[in-house]
Amino acid sequence: MSAQRPTPGAGCAERKMSTLKELRTPIFWAEGHPGPLQSAGWQVRVGGLVEKPLALTYEEIRALPKTVADARLTSVSGFSVRGEWGGVQMGEIVALAGPQPTASHVQFVSYREIYTTCIPLEVALQERTLLAYDFNDQPLEADYGGPVRVFCPYLWGYKSAKSVIAVNLVDRSIPGYWEVRGYPDAAQIKPRRIFDVNSRRWRRIPGGEVVEFLD
Repeated sequence: MSAQRPTPGAGCAERKMSTLKELRTPIFWAEGHPGPLQSAGWQVRVGGLVEKPLALTYEEIRALPKTVADARLTSVSGFSVRGEWGGVQMGEIVALAGPQPTASHVQFVSYREIYTTCIPLEVALQERTLLAYDFNDQPLEADYGGPVRVFCPYLWGYKSAKSVIAVNLVDRSIPGYWEVRGYPDAAQIKPRRIFDVNSRRWRRIPGGEVVEFLD
C-alpha cells in the first residue's frame, strides 16, 4: 500500500532551513512535485523476485544499521551536490527480502507510481548505494526526495529515484520514466562540465563517480 498524501503543512513545525536548501540545490521533479510528504505512515514495499516480500515502515527503515556516504549526487541536467547521505545500504534491503537466483536488476518506484527506474543488482549492492533518509543528519524533505529516496553516486541522478514506495527485484532492466524518453539505461556519468552546488563553481569531470572535488 502506498503512502497517503498528507494535508499540506499538517504536522510541520517551523524548523531551520535544511542544508540542501541553504546550498540552493536545484529542485527537480520530472513528473511534477508531489507536494508535502510525511514520514508517518510511509511504507516501502520490497517485492518481485524475492523469497520474502515485505513492507518496511519509515521507522523500521531507520532502525536498520545506518551507513553514511560522504559522496556526490550528480545530475545529468548539469549539477552535483556533495554531503553526508545517510540511510540503509540497498544490499541490506535486498538481503532482508532474499533475492531469487534469476534476479539481475532492481526497479524503484516513486510516489504516485509515475516515475520508475532500474539499476543492475550488482550496482545496487555496492556499499554507497543507499535507501537514504537524511542529508548531513537532517531528514530529507519532499523537495529532495524524502522521506526516503535512492542514493546511487555511481550513476547519473535519474537512477536515484525520489520518494520511493517500492523496490522490486526483476530479471531484466525495465525502461522507466526517462529511459523511455531516450535517456541511456546505463546512465554512466560522462566527461563534461557540471555546476558544483557546494562551491558555486563550474568544474570539469572526467566521467564515472564524481570524486575529484570532495571539498
